Amino acid sequence: MDAINFVQEQLTKKTEFPDFRPGDNVVVNYRIIEGAKERIQAYRGDVIQIKGIGATKTFTVRKISNGVGVERIFPMNSPAIAEIKVLKRGKVRRAKLYYLRELVGKKARIREKKFVKVTK
Repeated sequence: MDAINFVQEQLTKKTEFPDFRPGDNVVVNYRIIEGAKERIQAYRGDVIQIKGIGATKTFTVRKISNGVGVERIFPMNSPAIAEIKVLKRGKVRRAKLYYLRELVGKKARIREKKFVKVTK
């Protein structure tokens, strides 16, 4: 088992992304290659799950596009991901937010976590 982990660590590119959790609203900028051209496209939505460890770690982002829910699974170690920005921290009590699939409208919103700033 240690040999497998060693090989995976050697083959994966180390990328630094901000810490995010399920319920957070994120923007994933990823590279799209069309023929000889390359461009970066933004995908904004809520993280509904984070799954796996090490080289197989993935996260799922759900957004509503023209009234239809669209989910996309991103591998964490993908070279196609250019940047991840955390826009809002969500206040949720579960690790997998599959229940959002059945909800529509205002019921499908996730509350934002409030932070108290301490000044001295």
